[in-house]
Amino acid sequence: MSLTQQTASRRPEYLGEPTLSRVMRRPRWILALLFALLVAAAFAWLGQWQMSNAIRSDAQQTVDTETLRPLAEVAAPAKGVTDAAAGMVVRVSGALVPGDTRVVAPRQNAGQTGAWVVGHLAVTGADAGSGGSEAGLAVAIGWAPSIEAAERAAARFEADPSFADRRDLEGRFMPPEGPVIPRADEDPQGVQAMVPAQLINAWQDFRGPAYSGYLVAHPVGDGGEMLERAGLDAIDSVPPAPAETVNWLNVFYAIEWIVFAGFAIFLWYRLARDAWEKEHESNRLEASEALGDPPPRET
Repeated sequence: MSLTQQTASRRPEYLGEPTLSRVMRRPRWILALLFALLVAAAFAWLGQWQMSNAIRSDAQQTVDTETLRPLAEVAAPAKGVTDAAAGMVVRVSGALVPGDTRVVAPRQNAGQTGAWVVGHLAVTGADAGSGGSEAGLAVAIGWAPSIEAAERAAARFEADPSFADRRDLEGRFMPPEGPVIPRADEDPQGVQAMVPAQLINAWQDFRGPAYSGYLVAHPVGDGGEMLERAGLDAIDSVPPAPAETVNWLNVFYAIEWIVFAGFAIFLWYRLARDAWEKEHESNRLEASEALGDPPPRET
């Protein structure tokens, strides 16, 4: 037998006891794991709290849109619709202009697709602004389940003797929508979006100032009577949602807390493994010294 074989036969056969899993199941490491889980849970909660603050609604900065105001306090003819004015509930007085009623489609209402009947309200008085005695305002009168039904309702309403009577209307003042270009197979004269500038071009002999926004009429007072005569359904009038802002710094902090939570578990594992490796090496040294072998050199 060679010298190398004799030396190898004298060295202890170390099988790796205790195993890493056995070390991890010791009371001290179980307690350490519980502590690590508690720390990770705290970090995870902080991350969730930070994320909930990253996306917030600026409710404290939101203007009360549901208090009824005169239209003149919210907007003026020939001026854009500000963020503060968009969605305001307003009251306005005027008379519908015969021949200027149009159908806008498609329009959603209570989850169904149909069409709006939109009229030209000649606004007078203080709401007409200082530029003249009359201003134009597009008014969404009501909703019908189809374009054909909307066209019939518009014709029936314009034929009503009370169509051009002066009315006091209440509704939600909305900003203009973006224009929609009809497809090749659609009517090029059709109106698919609430764009007052497009409607104004279709109004007969209109040369005065006009509001850049439009009014969604509410079914109250003269507005309810107008709906009944036209045979239309009321249009959904939903308050605008508060503006949401994203705080990217809070998002970054939330990610940091999640990383810290994972690191707490990893640190426990690393410490337990270090203890296992240390015990493993100590056992090897003791076995080597018992046989008189020199301690194994680190490579």
